[in-house]
Amino acid sequence: MKTIIVTGGAGFIGSNFILHMLERYQDYKILNLDKLTYAANKEYLESVASDPRYELVVGDILDRELVMRLFSQHDVAGVVHFAAESHVDNSISGPAVFIETNIKGTLTLLEAARAHWMDAPFRPKAGKEHCRFLHVSTDEVYGSLGETGLFREDTPYAPNSPYSASKAGSDFLARAWHHTYGMNTVITNCSNNYGPHQHAEKLIPTIIRKALAGEKIPIYGDGKNVRDWLYVRDHCSGIDLAFHQGKAGETYNIGGRNERNNLQIVGTITELLQQLAPPPSRQLSIAHYKDLITFVADRPGHDRRYAIDATKIETQLGWKAQENFESGIRKTVEWYLAKGR
Repeated sequence: MKTIIVTGGAGFIGSNFILHMLERYQDYKILNLDKLTYAANKEYLESVASDPRYELVVGDILDRELVMRLFSQHDVAGVVHFAAESHVDNSISGPAVFIETNIKGTLTLLEAARAHWMDAPFRPKAGKEHCRFLHVSTDEVYGSLGETGLFREDTPYAPNSPYSASKAGSDFLARAWHHTYGMNTVITNCSNNYGPHQHAEKLIPTIIRKALAGEKIPIYGDGKNVRDWLYVRDHCSGIDLAFHQGKAGETYNIGGRNERNNLQIVGTITELLQQLAPPPSRQLSIAHYKDLITFVADRPGHDRRYAIDATKIETQLGWKAQENFESGIRKTVEWYLAKGR
């Protein structure tokens, strides 16, 4: 049985990925290395807490001694690295922690993997030839698109926020450890994820939470910022393919081909909520959830449009999203309603 470390596995995408892996494979032991910050929730993995193939390790990816000990004690054969500070607004008000976690934390992991897997540059240790480090990143590293065009793997990096700058830095480290040391690294860059387990501060959970509470739903600027939306379990299947079948040193963009602006997002969600959980007239002074939409001052440096070209992973690895936005957002809203939020 192979042991892999999944960092940030109690977070949104990481928890979905662990569930995906344990459902799909019987021959992996997963060490979930998570600091359990505000964005994490170990309850998302309660269903596998007693599974002998799963272990939660509460710790910081900046803790070199802990990371080195995990590699040596468990003979770690792979890393899927999700752990990151990821909220753009928080990066604007407090960028330092983003540099520490996203860049220095990635360095700590890469160096531990190199020490455990490599005898020398381009010379892996015996039995470690296939050990892989997969670094999960974002389309925000590419900057902002105009009204047309798509982000490709060869699109130049142009990060516009402290968050995206920190992720760009960590991407470059993963790339450099391949080209300098010959390590087996792969990078994935995804579009905006949504689905079960997403933290309440993000756009789609905020819309659902605010609507059900009868509170104003804040929409930045004119609401016409465009994102390509990817259902989280589709993202997990893409990471799975890149981890198992991707080529060392390569980058794979994973996107849903579901461009929507924020007005379309909030409109779709409020219509769904109206159907599935109409506002109780005695409790809320509105007839329709859309009446709660409120425009607020735009975020500084707010990128106008992101959209990913996923042709490479589709054609080379055979990946295909199973959900379109309509099916995925219905599953998401139903999950939040069942959860009581």
